[in-house]
Formats: sequence, structure tokens, C-alpha cells
Amino acid sequence: MSWFDAKLRKAVRRTWMKYAMRGVGGADDYERLDLAYRLGDPWNMESRLEQARFTATNALIARTFGRVGTLLEVGCGEGHQTRVLRELADEVYGIDVSPTAVERARERVRDAHFAATDIHGQPWGDRQARFDLVVACEVLYYIKDIPATLARMSHLGRVCMVTFFVPALVRVGPHLEEIPGLHKDWIQHEGETWMVCWWRNPG
Repeated sequence: MSWFDAKLRKAVRRTWMKYAMRGVGGADDYERLDLAYRLGDPWNMESRLEQARFTATNALIARTFGRVGTLLEVGCGEGHQTRVLRELADEVYGIDVSPTAVERARERVRDAHFAATDIHGQPWGDRQARFDLVVACEVLYYIKDIPATLARMSHLGRVCMVTFFVPALVRVGPHLEEIPGLHKDWIQHEGETWMVCWWRNPG
């Protein structure tokens, strides 16, 4: 891809996302989230920055939990990070509220299980600690009821982990601080910073 083509693609993505994501933050606006995916890779997940985040997240998971049996990814999108998480787990499950994104995820990671739904509708069993690890990377921004989502994650996972861009700390942070035994770390790359929080659930 030429320098000009790359710049044009970046400009088109920025303009489209500005339109598609209007009013989406903290709103559970599933239709507009799906609209974003009319453009392939709307969040530029193939970029060096995002790939570095994926690698750092995997390193933290491996260091803290080791290999896991079953992993549920909340907000899997088109499966870019799912493909990397797959390296750490025997079975990977992904959910996203965008049917368009989920179809692409199925093509990208053919040996994972996907469903177009939110965490309250995931179809693979409702028992406590159904999954060894539940992750929600860069997704809490778009959820209206963060406490309910965190509670659902805690029910479904033996261990849970979330990551989010540091500017969202004001909105997301207070809900996480309510979780007993919360651990925190940071991912930094090229001047950008993400917070990583994880916790183990009783039982």
C-alpha cells in the first residue's frame, strides 16, 4: 500500500467512525456498533499499535494465569485479538453485538466459537465459573450498565480481565474499584497507555 493510499484509508476510517459512533459511548447502541463494521477493520486492529497491545495482553495473561482451558472474549469484534488469544487457550469463545463483525471473526478464527450477542445472552452455559478466563478488552466504554456486565463476567469466569484506554479511567475505574481483590497493571506502547485489571472469583 502506497503512502497516499494509507493516508486516504486513514482519513476515510476517521470520517466514517466519527459518523457511525456518534452517541455510542455508554449507550448499548448495538445498531450503530454494527454500522461501524460496514467498513472493514474500523478500529484499525491490524495496526502496529493494536498488535502490540494484543502481544502485551497475552504476555500478561501467560505470566499471571498460564495456559487456560476455556476463554470467553467479550466484544470480540472481527476476531483480530481472538486470533492472538487463541494461542493461550484450549477453547476460545467470542461474543459481539455486531453480527457483521461476528461473521468476519468466524472466517478469521475458524476453530473458535462465536455468537452475535452480549454477555447476558451468551449461549454456552450459565453455570458459575463456566469459563476459566473471561476477558473484555476495549469494550466497557460502549456498555451502559458496567456493574451488571462486571457481575455477569464474575459469574461466568473463574478469573476475569478487562483492559481499557486510560482516558476512560474516570468512567470505568470506579466500577472496577468495587471488585474485591482487584489487581492492576499497565500496557504502554508508542506513547499510548492502557490499564489492565483482573480478579479471581470465589468458588
